[in-house]
Amino acid sequence: METAERFRAAVEKRDLSVLDALFTEDIRFYSPVKFTPFEGKPMVLGLFGVLLRVFEDLRYVGHFEGAAETSADGAQAPSAILPFRATVDGRQIHGIDMLQFDEAGRVKEFTVMVRPQSAVHALGQAVLAGLVAAGLAPAPEGGEQVGAPGPGSGRTT
Repeated sequence: METAERFRAAVEKRDLSVLDALFTEDIRFYSPVKFTPFEGKPMVLGLFGVLLRVFEDLRYVGHFEGAAETSADGAQAPSAILPFRATVDGRQIHGIDMLQFDEAGRVKEFTVMVRPQSAVHALGQAVLAGLVAAGLAPAPEGGEQVGAPGPGSGRTT
C-alpha cells in the first residue's frame, strides 16, 4: 500500500508535513496507554510531534498488508501493519503500528501496540510530559506524577 510506505518514510525522516497529507481530518489514534482514542488531525499531528521526540532510534522492521475491521464503524478497511523497534527512556520497545485506510488511501485509524509493560509505562510518562509541554494536555492535578493516573481520574496517557 503506497500510503503505508509514505507513512513509514515520513516517520523515519520525522517529517510531520507528509503525515498531515496522509491523515483524514477525523483520524482516530488508539494509544497503548490511553483507553479513549485521540481524535482529529490537529490532535493526532500534535501527538506525533511528541512521539517523534520521545522515540529514540525508531526503525520499522517489517510490513504486512490486508484488511481489518475498524473500531469506529466495524467495516472492513484496507490495513497495513508495520512492526517497529525503538528505545524510550533507555527501555527497548517492540511494537506495531496498524494503519487503516479510507477509500482515498488516507489513514483514518491508527493503532499502536507495544511491549513489554515496563516500556508501556515509560512511554506513557514520556508522552504525557510531552503533551503537557506542548499544551495539548493539562498538567496532572494535585502533584501526581506525570504519566500516572490520578485517583478516580480514569486517565492514563
